[in-house]
This record gives sequence, C-alpha cells and structure tokens, in this order.
Amino acid sequence: MSRISDLHKRWMDDAEYRREYEALEEEFALASAMIRARKRAGLTQEDLAKEMETSQSAIARMESGRTFPSGSTLKRFARATGTRLRITFEPLKPTAGRLQRRA
Repeated sequence: MSRISDLHKRWMDDAEYRREYEALEEEFALASAMIRARKRAGLTQEDLAKEMETSQSAIARMESGRTFPSGSTLKRFARATGTRLRITFEPLKPTAGRLQRRA
C-alpha cells in the first residue's frame, strides 16, 4: 500500500496535478495550520466545536479545506485554541513574463 505522501510526490510530476494543487495551496496551508493549533491545544474536533459553539462537522469541514472560514470564525478559533490570529500578505514570486508593479 502506498503512503499518501509518496503518491503526492509522484503526482507532482504531472503538470495538471501540480497546477491544481498549487491553486489550492493557501487552503491547504490554512487547514494544516488549524489542525496543528487544535492539536497543540490538546483539543479534539468535538472539544473545539464546544468551545466555538459550533458542530464537530463544521470543524471537520474547515480542517479538510472544503470550507474557507470567515474572519470572525478564525478569531473564535484562535480564542478557543489559545492562539493569536495573524494574517499576512506576502509578495508573489516573480515569474517570467510577469511585470512587477510599484505602488
């Protein structure tokens, strides 16, 4: 049986898979960060749902990347996990053919 990480590495060689995966990169990053924060806080999805006054299935949807939480939901999540919410904007990596804009 193949591990998902091994399959992912192999699939990343496929241009279409890579393009689709990279298009979802932010959602995967957010979902991963949320899972790490919940686990560091020692909470199950059910525990977190109770703290946030929501359902376990809502937490599961956020952690799977199927739903993108609102700012107010992220604030409640941070409070419930004892973390600080910090959102940043990072410059895009320059690519061939893309002009860099100046403010």
